Amino acid sequence: MTPGKKTALALATLAVFLLLAPVLPRYYLYLLSLILTTGLLATSLNLVLGFGGMYQFHHAVFYGVGAYCLALVLTKTGWPTWTGYLAAPLAAAILGLVMGLLTVRLSALYFGMLQISLGSLVWAIVYRWYSFTGGDDGIHGIPVPELIGSSLGAYLFVVLVTAASLFLMYRIVNSPFGRIFLGIRDNPERCRAVGIDVTAHQLAGQVLAAFFAGVAGCLFVTVEGSVFPDMMFWTLSLEILIMCLLGGWFAFFGPLLGAAIIVILRTVVGIYTEYWTLVLGLVLILLIFFMPEGVLGIAQRGRLKGDTDAAGN
Repeated sequence: MTPGKKTALALATLAVFLLLAPVLPRYYLYLLSLILTTGLLATSLNLVLGFGGMYQFHHAVFYGVGAYCLALVLTKTGWPTWTGYLAAPLAAAILGLVMGLLTVRLSALYFGMLQISLGSLVWAIVYRWYSFTGGDDGIHGIPVPELIGSSLGAYLFVVLVTAASLFLMYRIVNSPFGRIFLGIRDNPERCRAVGIDVTAHQLAGQVLAAFFAGVAGCLFVTVEGSVFPDMMFWTLSLEILIMCLLGGWFAFFGPLLGAAIIVILRTVVGIYTEYWTLVLGLVLILLIFFMPEGVLGIAQRGRLKGDTDAAGN
């Protein structure tokens, strides 16, 4: 069986499982919804990290802005409910545009450091603005549409939106824009030499990544019915980065796999201890030393080696 057929079979199996999952107990629906939401968030980061070579160290701020925008629309305005679901990703994309205009021309190190600073500034505003954002208490009891208000409705909504978003990102990666983006990642100087506007492409990539992070924030509100400032704290950005590295940041579905591993591991660890950050640190250390390519990266390398050996024989 060819690698393409194996991938298609794996995706078909996953799709069947997700569609049959509604027969599972409510808690498992919630866990699957959380995995898909977090996987979408990690994949949006990998759009600029693995495929663009941009060290975006505070991606969670776009996730939080999308979630807060939806929460504020639903709780503080009389706008139609679904307007919030459209406005939230756009708000995240606008923030991505503003931050990109300030950072994208910088070198990799300063790009990442300034991003952390700007993201932390947004977090501090949300954390302290009690009259508008609820401060460190967050916003709870958010009234989502009745159609997706149940655990089953929320799960199906998450599955559909995640599948559509992943499809769009996959098409972007494999489009002419995506090929140029990969070229910029591998050799930006050569791309500039042939007349490619590297800055414009990187800025567009950051806006797209922020948009899909905002979509993930909407899904979080749908599943949880609440938002809180820690959603845009830098530690969550680190956790998302680890998901990309763990699953394989040069494979499109690597972050989704990494998100599933981290969410399940965090759930299991939470049963026995509250020191999840300690366990996460150990995961990062082991990852750096033993699996720098991630799970799917190792699998792809093994597959290529097998194909080479078979051709040699």
